[in-house]
Amino acid sequence: MSVEKNKALMTRIIEEFVNKNIPAVADELFADDFVNHSPQFGVTPDREGLKQMIALLHQGFHDYHITIEDMIAENDKVVARMRTTGKHTGELLGIQSTNKSVDFYQISIIRIEEGKVKERWNVNDQLEAMRQLGLI
Repeated sequence: MSVEKNKALMTRIIEEFVNKNIPAVADELFADDFVNHSPQFGVTPDREGLKQMIALLHQGFHDYHITIEDMIAENDKVVARMRTTGKHTGELLGIQSTNKSVDFYQISIIRIEEGKVKERWNVNDQLEAMRQLGLI
């Protein structure tokens, strides 16, 4: 795939799968043997675990939203620096709603093979999110 198609794939993941919380999009865009090198919340490091992780985030933050601020692509990899926002209105991992908003950054890298995401690495500012929620 071209670099532009790879960037469009990253954009579609964020807009449709993450922001709109449409799990079927993951089945279309992530390989059957996809590996998430950065699973959170105790989910498995595969496609099903990634779908569970996004569902949990939307359960805890009714307006969970990611905005791509920068994107760089080369060969089979895409890197995005993203702003994450949302209001903690539901339970998340046993933490009751704080009714507080978060606004933090994360960086995600995906590797694409045969038009599908094969691997993902992600780093986010969890410390800042916890601080904004009043948990630390």
